[in-house]
Amino acid sequence: MNLVTVSGPPSSGKTAVILKTADALRKKGVKVGVVKFDCLTTDDDLLYEKAGIPVRKGLSGALCPDHYFVSNIEEVTQWGLAQGFDLLFSESAGLCNRCSPYIKEIGAVCVIDNLSGINTPKKIGPMLKSADVVVITKGDIVSQAEREVFASRVNSVNPKATILHINGLTGQGAFELGTLIYREEDHVDTVKGKQLRFPMPSALCSYCLGETRIGDEYQLGNVRKINLNT
Repeated sequence: MNLVTVSGPPSSGKTAVILKTADALRKKGVKVGVVKFDCLTTDDDLLYEKAGIPVRKGLSGALCPDHYFVSNIEEVTQWGLAQGFDLLFSESAGLCNRCSPYIKEIGAVCVIDNLSGINTPKKIGPMLKSADVVVITKGDIVSQAEREVFASRVNSVNPKATILHINGLTGQGAFELGTLIYREEDHVDTVKGKQLRFPMPSALCSYCLGETRIGDEYQLGNVRKINLNT
């Protein structure tokens, strides 16, 4: 089974990209499954079910969705193997720009959209910088010049990544993505023992443990203060 992680900011078009790519792959006889990770709630699993794609969803609730992903990805992989999938998509929650849900030797796709602003690529951390493929969506809404400038900004942040433009409505470009993320010779039997491409966001403070009061006397653990003297 092939395994690929798809991440990106909220509402960037991750689900639409996966749906169109899965449709292109299924026409070639590839058996595809999806596990959707989210924070509080999601109806994306209904879209996959409507498309006839086997899907499971996991909600992190009060936990960091990245940590929740890492804590469950081995079980997800074993579920995909038991289902006999050729390719399993792991779709992350709409993540903050610091998150880093990629695993070494496992395919990594970052989805961002042209409407987020030309400076957005510089603001995104490991989620964009360590991706194998960067998919840019909503290109039909902006001009050709804006598309080229945005793609150039993405390339400056992650020059090693393959950059693709995909239309989530028509599916244009999805076939090309499918050829990049699915290879018959690649197989994943387990992710146990593999390493993250970048450390998770670090925080273990009183607020992580449920504290709601504000003030220095209530702040314990890993706390960083802003420097207002410069």
